[in-house]
Amino acid sequence: MKSVMNRRDFLGLVGTGAAAMMLSRNSGAAGESGKPPNVIIVFADDLGYGDLGCYGAPLIRTPQLDQMARDGVRLTSFYAAAPVCSPSRAALLTGRYPVRCGMPNNTGPGGNNFLPESEITIGNVLKARGYRTMAVGKWHLGHQRPELLPTGRGFDAWFGLPYSNDMRKPFVQSDEPLKLYRNEEPIEFPVNQDTLTERYSEESVRFIRDCGGQPFFLYLAHSMPHLPIHTSERFRGQSEGGLYGDVIATIDWSVGQICATLRAQGIEKDTLLIFTSDNGPWLNLPDRMLQEGNERWHTGSPGPFRGAKGTTYEGGVRVPMIAAWPGQIPAGSESSALATTMDLFPSICHAAGGEAPADRTLDGRDILPLLREGGPSPHERFYYFLADKLEAVREGDWKLRRAGKEPETELFHLGRDPGERYNVAEQHPEIVQRLQDAMKAFESEVRRPERSADIPVRVAWEGGWRCSIGLISRIGPISPR
Repeated sequence: MKSVMNRRDFLGLVGTGAAAMMLSRNSGAAGESGKPPNVIIVFADDLGYGDLGCYGAPLIRTPQLDQMARDGVRLTSFYAAAPVCSPSRAALLTGRYPVRCGMPNNTGPGGNNFLPESEITIGNVLKARGYRTMAVGKWHLGHQRPELLPTGRGFDAWFGLPYSNDMRKPFVQSDEPLKLYRNEEPIEFPVNQDTLTERYSEESVRFIRDCGGQPFFLYLAHSMPHLPIHTSERFRGQSEGGLYGDVIATIDWSVGQICATLRAQGIEKDTLLIFTSDNGPWLNLPDRMLQEGNERWHTGSPGPFRGAKGTTYEGGVRVPMIAAWPGQIPAGSESSALATTMDLFPSICHAAGGEAPADRTLDGRDILPLLREGGPSPHERFYYFLADKLEAVREGDWKLRRAGKEPETELFHLGRDPGERYNVAEQHPEIVQRLQDAMKAFESEVRRPERSADIPVRVAWEGGWRCSIGLISRIGPISPR
């Protein structure tokens, strides 16, 4: 039998002509059943480091996420790759810094930028591996053409918003209304945002149940607690943290619904479940966003860290990360090793029995050893970008930051000073010089053009063989689509 797959299902065959993913029968980290694990990423929007009970929130209760942390691992030096929405999502789904994958800035109604079609997403990888894939919630990586929506980027189905929930008048200069989509079709506008989190959860639970034993990938990207915040009447007034606390409680309930469904389906031990956030809380509100009343504009907490969304201080990019996989990740574990959302791409590739694309540079690293065995960080350094500007670097506990039009050189020791209150640059000129040199070298390297071409690709399949652009190679058991 032969079938044809276009480049959105197997983009790894562009560029160098080498196979982007070599999938084997015996690699990976199978769940209890011996099959490739299901994968669920729950991605909150603007949820701060200090917004969960297990991360020290004083007034917000999150019993479901706290239990997930007890059942798995909690990371305390985990970073989003950008302090704003679209770049952070691009990095998560491609394993690459936003400036490298062509998405350093936000998009929205009236915007022309989108995740380049030459980029490979986790959805592409797992769909090619035979997984069922679904995106639920906020996309924010391109909406201008149907093929830029999740269903054109490796996901079988999508239910959600094309961009942030505030991207409508009077908050943006666009007449385009915010619309709720099912696949490529808008189904609701104006959107009832009060029930969004619950409806996202219902869609997610239905997808899990409908998979019927086939491995699946669920990318649940909540629209909350991005401002303006919303929740339904059933959750209002539940939290001592006010409406913002109610919104977090709704997300916590949603995670509980997913965990309960996994248990009911008997697949909890076959599922890698990850919870994290796209960046820190939105504390620096512009005046135009206070027109709907103050209650909708309450925001979260960066915990002990300085800064917030839109900055390269720790509060802008250091976020909660909890991962659970019974039998694979030890219960009740914790790690302060440096890791990032970009690491999820290669880690999930490995867990699913494949290898990450070989025709492009990945900035993420496989952190399964860190999650499963408490291993060290696979990173020598982490680089902090704001849009296309490299503003800081972390190496071990040292962080050098140079930001703004007339940048001050700031050096912090994050082990002794996680709040970045004490600039010790003058006391350590040799460290400043070393990290400055590292920043210059990385900035030069990350902007170097790659050979991957944004061109259509046709792939012929027969049995376990693949032929594309004159290249014939043997691969593992992929189900043709």
